[in-house]
Amino acid sequence: MKTNRRHFLKIAGLGLGTAGLLEATLAAAEKKPAKAARNYPLLSKPSTYHLGMVTYNLAQDWDIQTIIKNCTEAKFEGVELRTSHKHGVEVTLTKDQRAEVKKRFADSPVKLWSLGSTFDFHTPDQAKLRKDIEATKEYIVLAKDVGATGVKVRPNGLPKEVPVEKTLVQIGRSLHELGEFAANLGLQVRLEVHGSGTANVPYCRTIMDIADHKSVGVCWNSNQSDMDGEGFDHNFNLLKKKIFTVHLRDIYLEDYPFRKLFKGLAKSGFTGFTFAEIPESKDPVRVMKYFRSLWLAYQGLL
Repeated sequence: MKTNRRHFLKIAGLGLGTAGLLEATLAAAEKKPAKAARNYPLLSKPSTYHLGMVTYNLAQDWDIQTIIKNCTEAKFEGVELRTSHKHGVEVTLTKDQRAEVKKRFADSPVKLWSLGSTFDFHTPDQAKLRKDIEATKEYIVLAKDVGATGVKVRPNGLPKEVPVEKTLVQIGRSLHELGEFAANLGLQVRLEVHGSGTANVPYCRTIMDIADHKSVGVCWNSNQSDMDGEGFDHNFNLLKKKIFTVHLRDIYLEDYPFRKLFKGLAKSGFTGFTFAEIPESKDPVRVMKYFRSLWLAYQGLL
């Protein structure tokens, strides 16, 4: 038997006057939507650039499923897959396997942004140089097939028996060739500011000038040598318009101006990825969450 409100109030022993008042109150409450709990925004505003991770070294033993799962939980938006790690995204993959990798990332919140190679172009051995350039092209094709936007390469030193200028020219010309190849596939080549001597920022500026290609830029590597010479501001300004990606060490370290780096990136209009490149941990997702919080705090977003 259906009991209406007036009947309920009567049998509850309330007078008609009281019943009418209570009935009106209940009716108004039913018509008026419940007031939502106050919603405090988590961030004051979104970052102008993005946070991801390099699989070196924290995620070196993770397969693709684990990378996606952990990055999603920690709110990391993208990943750079360094070669030789457990994820297995290498040039040996078949066409179908490459398509599967692409789909798995496309179906997730995590972007496969970059592939991290260990190819370098400073060797005085011209046969090895040519071999490395051609191998890098294969790697660029892999990046295209799996849905990445570019590849990371690096110099790894300055041969003592070769004049510095000659090595820088060789690296720059190699990158120009690779930039032409990558541009035809809609991809980028990102030179890590890396290696003994070659991590010198003015040298990397010279390499960029010689490469002279819109698809060739740098991966800023957050090295201590960024403060050498005329200092951080000068060095950052040398490359700021050519920074395509960034590698971040542990950003709790007080010997590097991370806050200044973040401000410089925002001011320069950088909209790409900053990748955490940090050591292994027994509690990796928790570390990632702390890393993200500090990354946001340095930008004044928390």
